Amino acid sequence: MRDDGAVNTDATAGSDDAIDRSRLYPRVTSFRFRRGALTANQERNWERLWPALGRDLQIGPDREPEPPLDADAWFGRTAPLIVEVGSGTGISTAAMAHEEPEANVVAVEVYQPGLAQLVGLIDRGGLTNVRMVRGDATVVLTELVGPDSLTGVRVFFPDPWPKSRHHKRRFLQSGTLELIAEKLRPGGVLHIATDHADYAGWIAELLATQDPRRPHVVPLTFDSPILLDRPTTKFEGRAEREGREVNEFVYVKPFPRTKAADRPRGDEPSANIVSADASPAAAGERPLTDEAGER
Repeated sequence: MRDDGAVNTDATAGSDDAIDRSRLYPRVTSFRFRRGALTANQERNWERLWPALGRDLQIGPDREPEPPLDADAWFGRTAPLIVEVGSGTGISTAAMAHEEPEANVVAVEVYQPGLAQLVGLIDRGGLTNVRMVRGDATVVLTELVGPDSLTGVRVFFPDPWPKSRHHKRRFLQSGTLELIAEKLRPGGVLHIATDHADYAGWIAELLATQDPRRPHVVPLTFDSPILLDRPTTKFEGRAEREGREVNEFVYVKPFPRTKAADRPRGDEPSANIVSADASPAAAGERPLTDEAGER
């Protein structure tokens, strides 16, 4: 479940904001669809179901801007919308969608065999609340969804791009955090998980140094509007056997100060919700402790 990073979303050339956004959204020129062979059954499922369940984004320097996503029409209903960045083989996507039928889930992935496997899981599970986009998640966030429109964004085990010279390719940058915060509705949740220690430190630092004057997220201290329990994947199980700790970050877009009274009031935060007393950096470095089924 790897995402190939951000693309440039420069504003009007010459402005201070354009310079800032150029820094925040570094251009990555190596984005490409990951190819792989489909099984005969996956090929049949793809041909039969992808036109209704999936959407392909254009790639390349000459692509046209994508039309906005009409989620209500695509799903045939109005419901809270969750975007999952890098859905991989879709086992977590399908399992979590089954547990939260009240939500609409858009899974974003570039690897066709992974999406084809998710198509099969949707078909066999009778799921009606999952749709898929094949393409760059940053394009989805910048062009397909509007401000204050998402109830949740999930980023599970993004490509860590471990070499220092490749850090600019990481999906999670200060700019993408701001972009996600802009697209979340007040009270909407950003849920991140990684088993890469350096990337976890990188994420914690990004969260700790957000500009509070810009769209941003803060540690979640009330009941989450989206499901937080993730199935444990084969990939994650291998990481645990190899001694790699999984760190999770659960953050929320704050409510406007003038509407603080409208903030959800839950009971005491559950064990998998970050404490309000924790600093953003400390709150992010929290190992996964619950065990669930295979992803």
